Amino acid sequence: MIQIGNYNTLIIDRFVEFGAYLKESSDSSKGEVLLPRRYVDDDMREGDELTVFVYTDSEDRPVATLEQPYAHVGQFAFLQTAQVNRVGAFLDWGLQKNLLVPFKEQKIKMFPGGIYLVYIYLDHNSKRVVASAKIEKFLDNVIPTYNKNDKVDALIIGRNPLGYTAIVDNLHRGLIYENEIYQPLEIGSHVTAFVKNVRDEDGKLDLSLNNPDTLLRIEKIGETILDILHRDTFRISEKASADVIKEIFHCSKKDFKKAVGLLYRERKIVIDDKGIVELA
Repeated sequence: MIQIGNYNTLIIDRFVEFGAYLKESSDSSKGEVLLPRRYVDDDMREGDELTVFVYTDSEDRPVATLEQPYAHVGQFAFLQTAQVNRVGAFLDWGLQKNLLVPFKEQKIKMFPGGIYLVYIYLDHNSKRVVASAKIEKFLDNVIPTYNKNDKVDALIIGRNPLGYTAIVDNLHRGLIYENEIYQPLEIGSHVTAFVKNVRDEDGKLDLSLNNPDTLLRIEKIGETILDILHRDTFRISEKASADVIKEIFHCSKKDFKKAVGLLYRERKIVIDDKGIVELA
């Protein structure tokens, strides 16, 4: 079944003056969708497979595109409002037809040019892809089944006194603690994170940006140390403050000292009373 609001791998069934009709398989007799003429090129042949994004046009008919939206059904994203009318707000999501956020799905009134966090879903009554800014109702609806150190995708959505809040795998809420952040984070960015803990009381996730493979993490910090020593003439001591180490090397002082120890054992650096010196 062709999924509206998502990517589909379809077969070219036939060409017409205004484009090409695609279907799910060569023996399928239903479920075809139009790929408009502007996306059809001379190299395409009947029977070719294409990966296309399917949504609905201005007349609510399924249509395929080779363009890639900023997000699809089942995902959260920060999107900018292109216009507002009596129906609702319309967001730019990277396609020719903008994405509707009905008034009833707005947490606050949306204005043109504003950027809002929304969840994209398929309205089963209208068969339209729409969005909602009431993100809470789409989060934490299933029990998290992660194990410690599982790798996850985290969308950074805000900051509070404890650290950065995130949406994990488009399903759960998570938190990256301030004292464990050693790299710049931006609201709206996706980062790879690792599960530290699933809280028993609310099912929310505590996250870490550090790869749980300690040796790999320490080796990467060591590479950064060597790279900086290559490029700059200054010395740095293990006695440097945690803030200085965080600013320069984007890691904790504890990990910095481990990386220095590893480099020293591998005879890649020497240490004198003024600090670290790279070996020639």
